Amino acid sequence: MHYSVIARILGLLLMLFSITLLVPIVVAVIYQEQTARAFFLAFAITFSIGTLVWLPNSRSSGDLRTRDGFLVTVLFWLMLGLGGALPLALVEPSLSLTDAVFESISGLTTTGATVISGLDELPRSILYYRQQLQWLGGIGIVVIAVAIMPMLGIGGMQLYRTETPGPVKDSKLTPRITETAKMLFLIYVVLTAACGLAYWLAGMNAFDAIGHSFATVAIGGFSTHDASMGFFDSALINSVCVFFMILSGLNFGLHFMAWHRKSIGPYLFDSEARLYLAMLLVGMLIVCAYLYYSGSHDAMSGINHGIFQLVSMMTTTGFTTDNFSTWPSFVPFLLIFLSFFGACAGSTGGGIKVGRMMIIAKQGLSEIQKLIHPSAVIPIKVNGRIVPDRVINSIWAFFGVYLAVFYGIVLLLMASGLDYISAWSATTASLNNLGPGLGAVAANYGDINGFAKWVLCGGMLLGRLEIFTLLVLFTPMFWRR
Repeated sequence: MHYSVIARILGLLLMLFSITLLVPIVVAVIYQEQTARAFFLAFAITFSIGTLVWLPNSRSSGDLRTRDGFLVTVLFWLMLGLGGALPLALVEPSLSLTDAVFESISGLTTTGATVISGLDELPRSILYYRQQLQWLGGIGIVVIAVAIMPMLGIGGMQLYRTETPGPVKDSKLTPRITETAKMLFLIYVVLTAACGLAYWLAGMNAFDAIGHSFATVAIGGFSTHDASMGFFDSALINSVCVFFMILSGLNFGLHFMAWHRKSIGPYLFDSEARLYLAMLLVGMLIVCAYLYYSGSHDAMSGINHGIFQLVSMMTTTGFTTDNFSTWPSFVPFLLIFLSFFGACAGSTGGGIKVGRMMIIAKQGLSEIQKLIHPSAVIPIKVNGRIVPDRVINSIWAFFGVYLAVFYGIVLLLMASGLDYISAWSATTASLNNLGPGLGAVAANYGDINGFAKWVLCGGMLLGRLEIFTLLVLFTPMFWRR
């Protein structure tokens, strides 16, 4: 382990993150709010800690190994979660330590679960800060770090591999990881700007448009209003949101290829993207039809709310236009169930990922066919290429560990006093980085006990880092020389 190099990187990343705390200060000055001092104090503390960690190791050099990359990633997210909680604990009205850390980790992991009620009454600087946390957590911090580290003589590939979601971590879009990071970041910024402009043209004010574009492209779900997207009561705004949620749920590698080739071909010929879009379409039809025929919504209302909520939940964004927990019970459970599939690999979305589920389904079908033809050799193919056995085995291992972790968290939450529906939906919402739940967490997470909040913080980090990145640190082999 290169502990000095790890400390140098962590110090630099903390200093980098602290600079982002200056933006809410500008917002506080613009809206003449009394929160600027708290944000500046949080900036000073975070920057000072980063400097103290970096300074003694500033001359350290060397390339990151795979184990170093895992440790940097986990420690950075833990430190970032604590550092991000500082402004929320210092501003007025302040949150408790538990609530501040929960809100910070929820934002940075793009989960969107909140302990705050009365958002419409909060200072604009706090509302903006929550949205900014999600935007940075989505992909911004990752690609900035990957792009900057090589310039400082520190390899970035290990960070990229441990942070990039999905089963295609080893693939590069361009020959150099720095160029890959820059292109991903550029695509991310362009999508955010386009989304914000579309929201503004659809009727949002500039502040709400910027804030919601951050959360939409990051697939986060934080809003500046308690009613989330339902506050605007606009079918046009809902349509804009649906469009950008679907785009953000696609593999960013496909966005890069489509941009580079100036063609929509990459989307059409990618099997994961086709399955993702097909599942969204079928899900829309089922939800809208059920809402209409159950009598809970008329045709237009069912289409408006049904399509929006289906896309929001499956992409693990977590925006709402209505209290879907009061809908006929089949629909809320279907919506939350679809979050297990989540978005595509290589997107900012959560969940197990459509790509993994597709390979699991193909492997299951292959085993059924082998029962009929025991001697047959039936390769698993994705996009015309045979999937190596090691990839299939790793996906099954991930799926098995995911289920074990999932029900472990459910049992812990039930032991803390939550009922099964609340515990199950809260675990789903945290591990899939979804946000909304059912039962005691349908409105927000403010009323559940502190132990449950800390457990869910762990679940959100496990989901964001796709479980193995965090769990590998608890294996004795990881620490052996």
